[in-house]
Amino acid sequence: MRPKQILVVEDEEDILELIAYNLTRDGYRVHGVTSGEEGIAYALSDHPDLVLLDLMLPGINGLEVCRRLQNKEETRDIPIMMVTARGEEADIVAGLEMGADDYMTKPFSPRILIARVNAVLRRGNRQGTTGEEIIAHGDLTINPTRHQVLVAGKETPLTSTEFRLLIFLAARPGWVFTRDQIVNGIHAENFAVTTRSIDVQVVGLRKKLGKTEYIETIRGVGYRFKE
Repeated sequence: MRPKQILVVEDEEDILELIAYNLTRDGYRVHGVTSGEEGIAYALSDHPDLVLLDLMLPGINGLEVCRRLQNKEETRDIPIMMVTARGEEADIVAGLEMGADDYMTKPFSPRILIARVNAVLRRGNRQGTTGEEIIAHGDLTINPTRHQVLVAGKETPLTSTEFRLLIFLAARPGWVFTRDQIVNGIHAENFAVTTRSIDVQVVGLRKKLGKTEYIETIRGVGYRFKE
C-alpha cells in the first residue's frame, strides 16, 4: 500500500521544511511548493491525498487556491487543511465557507499537526468505504460514492465540508443536532471552529440546493433534515 501523498503550500521555507520533516518521519510522501500557482498546478497533475495550505501566499492567496481547487471536478474531492497565522473568527469562517476540511493556526505543535492530518485522512477513508447507499428525499438525490448531489436531476457542486454536512443531516432525517454535535460529526475533535461557522455553511448549502425547507432551523437548539 503506497504511502499517502501530501502537498504543502507554504512560502516560508523554514515552516515548509518543519512540516515536511515531520510528515515524512510519520511515513507520508511530501511535496512542497511556495506559491499558490505551483500548488494548483501540482494538485491538478498529481492529485495528492491532502493539501496543507497557507493563507498568506505571494500571488494567489490561500483562499483563492482553495476556491479554484474546489471548483475543479478533478480536485474537488481532495481534502484541504489550512495552516496559517490568521486565527481570527472571520478568517476561520471564511476558510470553512470556502471548503477547507480543517483549520490550524500557527505556531503549532508538530505532534498535533500530525494528529490532525491523520484525522482528516481517516475521515476521507471512511467516506469511501461506508455510507455508500444513495440518499433520496423528494427531488434531492445524494450519491456518497460519487460525491454527487442532484437537485431535480441537475448536479449541484458542493465543497467537501458542505457535502459532509448534508450527508450528516440527510442520513438521519428528523433528528435534531446541536451545532457542537454537527462540528464533532463532520470535523476532527478539537477542530478550530466556532458554531457560527456551521450557520454560515448551512446558509451556503441552502443557497446551492435552491431550497430552504430541506434543512430546518430549530431555534435555540440547532438543525435537522426535514422528514
